[in-house]
Amino acid sequence: MTTALFEVGQRVRIADRTPPAHHRVPGYAKGQVGFIERVCGLHGDPEKFIRGDGKPPRRIYRVRIPQAELWQAYSGATGDQLEIEIFEHWLELAE
Repeated sequence: MTTALFEVGQRVRIADRTPPAHHRVPGYAKGQVGFIERVCGLHGDPEKFIRGDGKPPRRIYRVRIPQAELWQAYSGATGDQLEIEIFEHWLELAE
């Protein structure tokens, strides 16, 4: 098993790219900055699964992003947050 690259509480950015292959990152989350809420398990890479291969498995992280930063006109409670699970190769440290 590989070691996690990120730790709970770290500030990360979700990559803003659109590969030609199947991927599991919704458009509204691309380029967004959030915090690692949880380090999850390993799972087959969906960008390779579509071709019948998911190896090596990739680590998944739960990332927490304030709703007001996602949606410009968000009028809900200031503490509302989105939690989304993102594969490790889609994350980078945010400054």
